[in-house]
Amino acid sequence: MHPTVLHYIFLAFAAGLGGLVNSVAGGGGFLVFPSLLKAGLLPIQANATGTVALWPGQFTSIAGYREEIKKNIRLVIPVIVVALIGGLTGALTLLHGSQDSFLRLVPYLFLLGSVTFAFSGPLSRMVRRRAEDHAIHPEHRTRVYVVPMLASQLVISYYIGYFGAGAGLLTLAALALCGVDRIAEMNALKVVLTTTANGVAVITFIIAGAVEWRFCWLMMIACAIGGYAGARNSRRISDRILRPIIIVLGFVIAVYFFMHRKAM
Repeated sequence: MHPTVLHYIFLAFAAGLGGLVNSVAGGGGFLVFPSLLKAGLLPIQANATGTVALWPGQFTSIAGYREEIKKNIRLVIPVIVVALIGGLTGALTLLHGSQDSFLRLVPYLFLLGSVTFAFSGPLSRMVRRRAEDHAIHPEHRTRVYVVPMLASQLVISYYIGYFGAGAGLLTLAALALCGVDRIAEMNALKVVLTTTANGVAVITFIIAGAVEWRFCWLMMIACAIGGYAGARNSRRISDRILRPIIIVLGFVIAVYFFMHRKAM
């Protein structure tokens, strides 16, 4: 399908909104992937292009956690290793699969992402309670179970390389369950994991020629603008309002793909 000016405007708007949503609540992929499908891209190319378009905004977030990353370098290095392995394996699985098989998995992937977002409230409260307990009673800090933590992060990294919606929340939950109990430490490790896994997936998609650059360049710029606008106005944009919208959108998209599976 030959793209029109309306296609470019539509995709730029979706990417800008996706960047804004990512900077405030997460879930930008819920907007970008269906938009690229609607523009006529094949499912694997749509996923690869969306991943590349959204990644620069994630990469810049590392700078905000550089101090915590330095303090936790003993955990950061093995997390980077498992993120590289998992992200690469997930991306290669996507590229070597068929368009039809991936598209048939899409409703389940959106459902997983939506359920993850739906449980984000209780998860955030659990993380805050543990962090407050650690602040009041630092002697109660739990032991970090490194091997289960790395195993869980490897699985999540694979998911990030393959699709990735809601991966940030899955990462936080796994870190909390494995004994990491400081919010800054959790966020630092989450940013390192998601950025690394997405980064290796981005490189893999580019080398494989799976990225539709005629759309991607514009979407990267729009995403960066949206992410900057979201960060600058984060106090005015309540994630308590935005997150339920993203959850509903994810469920609606999942239902749509479930209903149209036979036609795919």
